[in-house]
Amino acid sequence: RGPIIDENAMIEALKEGKMKGAALDVVATEPLPVESELWSLDNVLLSPHNMDMTETFTAEATDFFLKENLPRFVRGETLLNPVDQAAGY
Repeated sequence: RGPIIDENAMIEALKEGKMKGAALDVVATEPLPVESELWSLDNVLLSPHNMDMTETFTAEATDFFLKENLPRFVRGETLLNPVDQAAGY
């Protein structure tokens, strides 16, 4: 979904006040590059792109935790889908 918007044109419109603001959970390049101006614009709200509001998310997340990551943790193995604190997601 991110590539359907001309992100550079949107950034310019936000900087020039032609757009009052933007709330984004999807961008053209994910994860959003550190050098993107979107990070520094006061009129932009960036939100992680996730699916936690679906009807099946809780069951799927619980199943994944119980069947995949908990056993890996107990065995001292690398977990799947770890948070990368250095990257910010």
